[in-house]
Amino acid sequence: MEYDYDFFVIGAGSGGVRAARMASSFGAKVAVAENRYLGGTCVNVGCVPKKLFVYGSQFSKEISVSKSFGWDVETKGFSWETLRDNKSAEIERLNGVYEKILGNAGVEIINGTAVLEGANQVRVNEKSYSARYILVATGGWPFIPEFPGSEFAIDSNKFFYLDQLPEKAIVVGGGYIAVEFAGILNGLGVDTTLMYRGPLFLRGFDTSVREFLKEEMTEKGVNLQFETQISRIEQQADGLEVSLESGETVFANSVVYATGRKPLTSGLGLDVAGVATGSKGEVIVDENYRTNIDSIYAIGDVIDRVALTPVALAEGMCVANRLFNENSYDVDYNLIPTAVFSQPNIGTVGLSEDQAREEFGDDIKVFESSFKPMKYTLGGSEERTFMKLVVQSSTDKVIGAHMVGPDAGEIIQGIAIAMKAGATKAVFDQTIGIHPTSAEEFVTMREPVRS
Repeated sequence: MEYDYDFFVIGAGSGGVRAARMASSFGAKVAVAENRYLGGTCVNVGCVPKKLFVYGSQFSKEISVSKSFGWDVETKGFSWETLRDNKSAEIERLNGVYEKILGNAGVEIINGTAVLEGANQVRVNEKSYSARYILVATGGWPFIPEFPGSEFAIDSNKFFYLDQLPEKAIVVGGGYIAVEFAGILNGLGVDTTLMYRGPLFLRGFDTSVREFLKEEMTEKGVNLQFETQISRIEQQADGLEVSLESGETVFANSVVYATGRKPLTSGLGLDVAGVATGSKGEVIVDENYRTNIDSIYAIGDVIDRVALTPVALAEGMCVANRLFNENSYDVDYNLIPTAVFSQPNIGTVGLSEDQAREEFGDDIKVFESSFKPMKYTLGGSEERTFMKLVVQSSTDKVIGAHMVGPDAGEIIQGIAIAMKAGATKAVFDQTIGIHPTSAEEFVTMREPVRS
């Protein structure tokens, strides 16, 4: 059968763009449909703007510390509008970069909402296209639970486009987005409260890391309220009156819900094509990212597996290679490093201590270190850095590495390579450190704190 395209990608996020570009380079005729913006969540309302905001929010501390290093700095305040608009300009530049990447790769971009009409058929803007293979890469979308006054809260997407910076804000959630937003607002001088319904944020991360970050965020002035839920929000003339389930009432200018994202599958026509979905709306795929319909594949956040941009990129390359390059391989989900751009940052790879004990029982050793970074010995800051290694005793392999502190993500990336190569604690011990750096602590921790 003759098709309009060999490969039709729905969604021009990181994974979809990578899959399209790779497939085209392998000789396939490829189209990408997108109804919002090129680059997806990461570029537009995720990783990129978030980290730009983190950088912006850290200058208040940097300016304060600089005085102890001899700098007489006068500040005249902060302009939220400047940061917001410069961020938006950078996003627009990146949108153009993605458009150029696809164009140079020979991929056709179709602007509009794509809807599946069958196993090999997609409709965009009332025009139907046939394709040998279809890839669903629509990502995820933030959600706010419904309750009285929930319409007065904003989601994580709208956070990046606030008209003005609030004087007092409440961030709701216990995941990495909530923690990062709370740090950003606090660093920009906003009276910030983080509310989470659970006993401690960042569930799934190492407990020592979670406890350490709690102490550091509290020290920086973020009001952490755990086991707290909002029951109602009422609009007042001067802001929002927020009622809690405890019966307490608090005031805020803005309430930001960062309670997670759901797979973006509504209105996609999955039911028409017969594609199976799960309880969260996620597209169900096998180990090859193929749905129950042989010609339809899915990758990235929409499959609700590992919601990280580099993972979506790896999945996209895997599909393109499998379908158009006769190169079948599996994405390795073991030892995926990740960072939380909280303040201070978190970097982590491998097993937490609890996970290691669950898998290996008493066959582990734990090494920890906490110290004040050299930069802050003059600056008067009380911020500390925390590092942790989890080692399997019988093999001496490092099975978990965790850090809370400046540039944690940058440091953990190198540690992840070593762990992927199977490095043992002896290899860490034999490695000469770079002095003076915080990173050298990972090769100088000699005595376990628990074993």
